[in-house]
Amino acid sequence: MNRIADILENIKTVGIAGHVRPDGDCVGSCMGLYLYLKEWYPQIEADVYLDRPREVFSYLSGMDEIRTECSGEKEYDLFITLDVSSLDRLALAGTCFEKAKNTLCIDHHVSNPGFAKINHIEGDVGSACEVLYTLLEPEKVTRPIAEALYTGMIHDTGVFQYSSTTPRTMRIAACLMETGLDFKRIIESSFYEKTYVQNQVMGRVLAESILIMDGAFIIGYLKHKDMDFYGITSKDLDGIVSQLRLTKGVAAAMFLYEYASQSFKVSLRSNGNVDVSKIAVYFGGGGHMYAAGFEMQGTLYDVINNVSQHVERQLLGE
Repeated sequence: MNRIADILENIKTVGIAGHVRPDGDCVGSCMGLYLYLKEWYPQIEADVYLDRPREVFSYLSGMDEIRTECSGEKEYDLFITLDVSSLDRLALAGTCFEKAKNTLCIDHHVSNPGFAKINHIEGDVGSACEVLYTLLEPEKVTRPIAEALYTGMIHDTGVFQYSSTTPRTMRIAACLMETGLDFKRIIESSFYEKTYVQNQVMGRVLAESILIMDGAFIIGYLKHKDMDFYGITSKDLDGIVSQLRLTKGVAAAMFLYEYASQSFKVSLRSNGNVDVSKIAVYFGGGGHMYAAGFEMQGTLYDVINNVSQHVERQLLGE
């Protein structure tokens, strides 16, 4: 598939959805496509499903039109997933996906097995938004669409600092900037800005982090009782694992938080010497070489020990 237009002929209804706990790339790609269809395909009835995005993305157009619940009764002509690495990561709209007459997966995770009828996956690309942009007609990318795509690109490339950033990435970013978007506001408000409590929590995780394997692997954690103490949810934890990864000499970083008794959400980041997607897939998750995640049950130390073994094997070249 060269362009999204290739599969929109005679399509009357389109469903769009992202993954659970949507991050910037997920929100940006879903909203970018939704706005594109609304602007240039008004004859198509489009719905976008997202799992209650964070307030930090409220500057994007169309956020008040997001559906946060799905009855599963509607049968779409086409259902499109974006930034979803596997079907079990699809939030809210799994029934609609299964009932749709045709399905399309647009993604950048190398671990993606290609679960839709049509799959457009570029596993070496930094963000789903970058993949999506190549399927759109550039001259039709208006400022609201560009704001959504730019948001996703900065979030999954760490504001263009990760090694997945390529010359093509920067050329696309330049094209988006030419629409007149306020890139400084988008970067500061959605990526860097933190509340006082978020900074307190990050400070605590960093202060109590564990450095092992001669400084090559750093681990940060937060227990369920600690989250209750600060009155926070998973949406307040963005950026912690990336900050851990910036520790000098570190090859890989892990941040895990307990969302229920002995149930952990694990996020991994790498500088490229460890392929964290392989570790995540082993434990039932997904991602790409530099960023991946999964869930695991057990004690805090069970999780740390299990993951550490896989990181150490890679560092030893096994």
